[in-house]
Amino acid sequence: MNFFSTDVKFLALPFAQANYRNDLRRTLLALSAIGVLTVFVLLGGTLLSILPRLPSLDLVTDYRPKIPLRIYTADGALLGEFGEERRDFTPIQEIPPVLKDALLAIEDARFYEHGGVDYRGVARAVAAGLTGGMRQGASTITMQVARNFFLTPEKTLRRKLTEVMLSYRIESALNKDQILELYMNQIYLGQRSYGFSSAARTYFRKRLPELTLAEAAMLAGIPQNPSKHNPAVNPARAKARQELVLKRMLQLETITQAQFDEAVAQPLAVSQRMQFEAQADHVAELVRQELYARYQGATYTQGFNVYTTLDKAEQNAAYESLRRNVLAYDQRHGYRGPEAYVELPADANEREETIDQALAKHPGSDKLIAAVVTEVSAKRIRAEPAFGDTLEITGNGLRFAARALQPKTPLAERIRVGSVIRVSQDAKGHWAIAQMPEVEAAFVALDAEDGSYRALVGGFDFYRRQFNHVTSAWRQPGSIIKPFVYSAALEKGFSPATLMNDAPLSLPGGADGQPWEPRNDDGYDGTLTLRRALARSKNVVAVRLLQAITPQYARDYLTRFGFDAAKHPDNLTLTLGSGSVTPLQMAQAYAVFANGGHQVSPRLIEKITDARGQVLWEAPAPSKEDRQPVIDPRNAFIIDSMLREVVSSGTGAAASQRLGRSDLAGKTGTTSDAVDGWFAGYAANVVAVAWMGYDQPKSLGAREFGATLALPIWADYMRQALAGKPASERTAPPGVSYVDGDWVYDEFTGDAGVKALDVEMSPLDSIFDAIRKIFGD
Repeated sequence: MNFFSTDVKFLALPFAQANYRNDLRRTLLALSAIGVLTVFVLLGGTLLSILPRLPSLDLVTDYRPKIPLRIYTADGALLGEFGEERRDFTPIQEIPPVLKDALLAIEDARFYEHGGVDYRGVARAVAAGLTGGMRQGASTITMQVARNFFLTPEKTLRRKLTEVMLSYRIESALNKDQILELYMNQIYLGQRSYGFSSAARTYFRKRLPELTLAEAAMLAGIPQNPSKHNPAVNPARAKARQELVLKRMLQLETITQAQFDEAVAQPLAVSQRMQFEAQADHVAELVRQELYARYQGATYTQGFNVYTTLDKAEQNAAYESLRRNVLAYDQRHGYRGPEAYVELPADANEREETIDQALAKHPGSDKLIAAVVTEVSAKRIRAEPAFGDTLEITGNGLRFAARALQPKTPLAERIRVGSVIRVSQDAKGHWAIAQMPEVEAAFVALDAEDGSYRALVGGFDFYRRQFNHVTSAWRQPGSIIKPFVYSAALEKGFSPATLMNDAPLSLPGGADGQPWEPRNDDGYDGTLTLRRALARSKNVVAVRLLQAITPQYARDYLTRFGFDAAKHPDNLTLTLGSGSVTPLQMAQAYAVFANGGHQVSPRLIEKITDARGQVLWEAPAPSKEDRQPVIDPRNAFIIDSMLREVVSSGTGAAASQRLGRSDLAGKTGTTSDAVDGWFAGYAANVVAVAWMGYDQPKSLGAREFGATLALPIWADYMRQALAGKPASERTAPPGVSYVDGDWVYDEFTGDAGVKALDVEMSPLDSIFDAIRKIFGD
């Protein structure tokens, strides 16, 4: 019996274990069901709490992006942009297929197939969230739109569920193309660029239709991490990401193997900062100030488009001319030495970081690039720029700084390892040592008939000194003021044929009780006509002429041209340019001679439109009938003829030689000790002024004059401005006669010239003149 009982218990044990396993299974299933139910309850509760708080979809259904202020030339070239966000709105139909394919390949290949949410991806993301964080990526394009427009970047389950629910609502409100359009215009892509159109301009200086496959793939790789995949900041990571995009496109068969190979091999020129079609930073700032005065904070977000009167080709010609001639002056006066010096660590990583930090303090200036020297000898320099590979300078590229490579050169002026230098590259790709100039310059050109700006360059580099020398630099004008004194003299009965005595002059009133003795730069010529005296820029004759008409009369007369009388002295130094003018003021003044006697007001803004192109403001059309003459048309005609003489055979003859035209008129100006160099002149309907000098006034050099400093800037610009325009001739207005080889007012015909000679020449002067004619100076 006992045996039987024991055997039964032994036989019953497997059945007991089986029941235990079944019970355990049922328990686990029950717990799982409870767990799932709990999750669904929690999710349901979360969803119910989220639903009432879902934001309105107005942001996407009535999309109004923050579009910056943009400024254009009259012919539509972009010259400036202001706003926290660089953004263009581009309709989906205008976005090239290659860019859409690249983006979808890497971000959401099934975009046109799913309903807004990738369930498998969401499941992975939710599971990761329940176990401690959203580490799994699951966002479709639609979900990214929901997040970018409505949500914060925090990674929580609640935020993810909100994103999913918003995605369904977006998909029900918009079609797929509309959603993709929103995404491609809204997404941040680094360097303050929002949307792919803006990014294309920022990184490649291109419009979207101009992008290559390689460029499109690089842009498509940025959204995942704009700071790491930004090609301007991290070209290596951007390249790796680009190749991943191209591989996905190849897998999806949107490109062929040949296209893949070509795109991977294509070198990309990535811009380091925003570039514009017209180089006009000073103009952009003038417009920005004007728009802010009108619209305040809305200026930077409402998408205002401002069209200026500038001509793109002329503006770029002015910019290039000014920089080229400033650098030419700088080269004439020698190399000053490196900009800075840094001690380079031995460790490669520390060395690279030190170079980066040093170059950050010396930003590039257009084609002048900063670099840190890593190897140096008398025949070769190797240096690291802020971008690209190590560059090498040899041969002629070292000539400008040859002295700085000699061991006997003072240490501060010597180029050595660790020196921060400037380099530039020629059209053949050869590098040369250069330097940032210390001198400044300005250039402005106006339409002489209506005052509209054609070009303006306010300084060598706007980002170095945000100061507009055209509008704000008050400088001594030197001899370019003389034509206005001559103009005043015409109203007193003088003519270009009036004879004056170019002989030494001693007057009371000099410094320390000494006599004042104005001098010519090129000696004395005895008796000569006013026409010839202006052409040769004779200082002594100009002083004698001002004596005759009085400084007070001339000073008052200057106001007709827009000059401020308070800025000019009430003494004889006025005629030598001891007052103060701005380049813009001088351009306005010369326009009076160019247009026959009318004063013009500078006009920069042609029209303002909103983001949709609707005109908000437009300048009234200029009318010749509304203009009032400020000087006699006869006066303007005669001074014009004298200014043409200056350029054909006088101090401005280099302009005629450079341009080969007979209708140029203008005047050189050089102040005492060559502190300021000027050229002001015009042809056809274009009047322009060029200036060069130091912000802290000092001599530009004993051999420098307006003809060597400013005239080349003027002439190089005028070559573009006058291209294709025939030479212009002036017709004599009524009331002037050509008498004895020159022009004179009809009422002053007869003995006006003799009277002037009698007034201006003392008996002693006459004796000196006679002796000079016999024996010379």
